[in-house]
Amino acid sequence: MRVISLAGSPRIPSRSAALLTLSQNWLQQQGVEVIAYTLHDFDAEDLLYANFNSPAIKAFAEQLAQADGLLVSTPVYKASFSGALKTLLDLLPERALDHKVVLPLATGGSIGHMLAVDYALKPVLAALKAQEVLHGVFADDSQVVLNGEEINLSDGLATRLEEALESFYLALGRRKPPTVKLSPSLFARQTA
Repeated sequence: MRVISLAGSPRIPSRSAALLTLSQNWLQQQGVEVIAYTLHDFDAEDLLYANFNSPAIKAFAEQLAQADGLLVSTPVYKASFSGALKTLLDLLPERALDHKVVLPLATGGSIGHMLAVDYALKPVLAALKAQEVLHGVFADDSQVVLNGEEINLSDGLATRLEEALESFYLALGRRKPPTVKLSPSLFARQTA
């Protein structure tokens, strides 16, 4: 299994990237290949000027096409996910998440931003034709403490994240590329 991870925070380090790092490590322990991306892997001008021909964005789309799933993390600003992440998602092909399982992760200043995953991020992921967008994990800033390289999660958050990752892993295992066998007679012209 192969998963693309995408850190949607313009800041390094960030709480949302910390959740992503812990998730990547968990998946790798299960034998999943994880290919990590951050917004910093893309030229700011390509994002700012919507450069659909950007080599980095094309390479990302190609990697995504070969993956089974996407693990995406973002901070929540003004009741929505990061604008730079939105721009990157807008530059992907229309069916970029076709047949993919997606697990969204988000962090925000207060629990009041929790619904941003459902009302802002999930519709964009669905528009990219994700096969399955799982229930996301939201954490308010008090639940993720960064101390240098050390990441500490509240007990409740650690449990929710692990449960979400288990669901993601199981969904990846259920994912099967489509195999459609069409009968030639199904679309053949009927002659009288």
